[in-house]
Parts: sequence; structure tokens; C-alpha cells
Amino acid sequence: MQKVQNKKRKIILVAAVSLAVMVFLALTVSVSEVVVTGNEKYTEEEIAKILFPDRMSKNSLLCFLKNRLQEHVQIPFVEDYEIIFHGPGQVEVIIYEKSVVGYVSYMNSYMYFDKDGIIVESANEALLGVPLVTGLKFGQIILYQKLPLEKEEIFPEILALTQILTMNEMQVDRIEFGAYDEITLYLGDLEVLLGNGGNLNDKISELNSMLPQLEGHGGILHLEDYDDANIRAGYTLEPKSKGTD
Repeated sequence: MQKVQNKKRKIILVAAVSLAVMVFLALTVSVSEVVVTGNEKYTEEEIAKILFPDRMSKNSLLCFLKNRLQEHVQIPFVEDYEIIFHGPGQVEVIIYEKSVVGYVSYMNSYMYFDKDGIIVESANEALLGVPLVTGLKFGQIILYQKLPLEKEEIFPEILALTQILTMNEMQVDRIEFGAYDEITLYLGDLEVLLGNGGNLNDKISELNSMLPQLEGHGGILHLEDYDDANIRAGYTLEPKSKGTD
């Protein structure tokens, strides 16, 4: 009987020690390596700093439980993210970014919209690589609702233009729509007049091919009448008048 009790005590002791070791390791092992994928608007270091800002947040066990049981941290321009553990101290963060094609200025904020015209984000700073769209008339803007354009028929033109720019891997600072819906692109000191939106593919393609030669030069580039099928309908580059934006 005594031997049985001693054996039970040993089993309990071993189990208690094992549990204590496991708890100790769980509470002391920290995330030391973070790999981030799917991120374009943030660097790997920025994402790591947002998700693991202090020593406690880097604890592997707490990080695992928090990721499973709590709502994810809200990150501007990020739809959601996943945290995958590849080891006690190794995690991979998969970022699913919101798709934005442009933004408008509204009440001291920048309102970003997606390809469907839905306002997906509000921010106080301009996002690099996303064009500001000016010259539009719209009503009250509400987050997660469609941009209330006075001329809704102009949005397909905005989408087509941003898609063509993306396909040509071109970044512009601003897209302006004039009183008669004529389009002007702003790239640094270069102002590009595209006219009323016709033949956009050829115009943007030609502009893209000219950019290396235009680097460092300012002025107004006239592409309103450019037609790839008609070599006579070309383009001209003129200097800006003093005081012209």
C-alpha cells in the first residue's frame, strides 16, 4: 500500500514539475522573428511595431490566445490579417489590404475610395502612391458608403483611368476633372492634359514612354488630341507661365 502511495506521489510530482516547466516556457518564450507578407502600404517593421508594440505583446502564449480570442487590431487601409505560428518564436503575418484607387479631400480629412466608389478609409495624411482626385462635386461623405458624386457617370472614367495607370505602373500626384470633365494629370512639375477621356490607353502609354526623357522637366504636356493611329495628331510640351500651379 505504501509503495502504491509513493508511486502516486512520484507521478503527481513529475506531472507538477512538467506542468510548471511548460507554464514557465509558455510565459517566457517570446516572438523573436516576424515575417510579413501581403503588405504594400506598410513596411514589415511598421506592421511588427503595430502588432507587437511591447514585451507583453511578444509573449508567444499570450499572442496565440489574443489572436484566437480577441478582435484584431484595427490598422488603417488593412481589411484583416492572419497570424500563423511556425514555431514558438516565429510568426508569419499575412496582410489583406483594402483596395483603394484614389482619394478626395473632405472636411480636413482624406477620404479614400475603392474601385466601386465606396469610401473605405478616412485619414489625416496622404497615402503614397494613391492619387488625389480633384474637381469633383459631391454631397455628404459617409464612411463605408458610396462617394455621392453629383455626376455618377464620371466614376467609370475615374476607375478606367486608375486601372490604366496601374497597368502602366505609373504613379501620379493628382487627377483633376475640369468643368467639362476634361482630365489633367499632375506628376511633380509636369501637367498633362488628356482632354475628355477619349483614347486614354494610347495617351497613357505614350506618356509612360516619354517619362524618362521628361524627368526633371516641368511644363504643360498637351495630349488632348493625341492619336496613335494618326501621327499628325501628336502632342506639344510648353513651359508653364509664372504663377501657374
